[in-house]
Amino acid sequence: MLEPSIIKDEEVEYLIKDVYDMYGYDFSEYSRASFKRRVNRICLIDRFTSFAELRYTILNDPEYLKRFIEEITVNVTEMFRDPLFFKALREKILPQLGTYPLIRIWVAGCSTGEEAYSIAILLKEANLYHKSLIYGTDLNPSVLETARSGVFPLQQMKLYSENYILSGGKKDFSDYYTANYDSVRFDKSLQEKLILSTHNLVSDSSFNSFQLIVCRNVLIYFDRGLQERVFRLFDNSLENLGFLALGAKETLRFSKLDENYHQVDDQRIWKKLDHN
Repeated sequence: MLEPSIIKDEEVEYLIKDVYDMYGYDFSEYSRASFKRRVNRICLIDRFTSFAELRYTILNDPEYLKRFIEEITVNVTEMFRDPLFFKALREKILPQLGTYPLIRIWVAGCSTGEEAYSIAILLKEANLYHKSLIYGTDLNPSVLETARSGVFPLQQMKLYSENYILSGGKKDFSDYYTANYDSVRFDKSLQEKLILSTHNLVSDSSFNSFQLIVCRNVLIYFDRGLQERVFRLFDNSLENLGFLALGAKETLRFSKLDENYHQVDDQRIWKKLDHN
């Protein structure tokens, strides 16, 4: 089995270039130490005997590439992550969505579901949950299993609770889950309006029309051309006057679609202008 120290810095650069040239996933801005650590981990888990073997597999097996991307973009997520973003949703966006008879929200790249559950809690507290549907999608079916279970580590709850309060939450966060040994199960009612399914932003098409699309910290891994394709997908999926929320390092500003949107908040939320 490959010793972790065998992977050289220049090999990491080759790999980043290969993945970009062949598939359009851009890891060039990714922390090298973190990328190298994760490549080492993949080599150990999947028992590659050399770096060349890993590289060959990635270049020749698109199915394996999917697994590689999942491991590299290891799903770092938490409930009410960036509390000010959720505060903006709570105070500025939900009151506008509340005017619709049915609110459809797409959480794209939802990972293990913390963001979708956070949005469910916001909707409950705004008394809009009964007329909402939240679609959570991800490329990776295994993270969706975690999302479906609604079971998360107990040790995360202190952080999630702090985030929740900073986002403007007024209740006791523990009202939303039941603790059991070292894990918690979120209230089943938070899943009633949650639809989880696999969806590949790179290759799959639009599947509904939405008033809010949330896709945070997914596009940072894509090159400009691929981002543009995903923005078009979101644009096709978003109703006029709907909202698009991106991550802290993501922007519509340099996109061809920028002129159709107005940034409504410094928390990276854009509103689609009405062109009818």
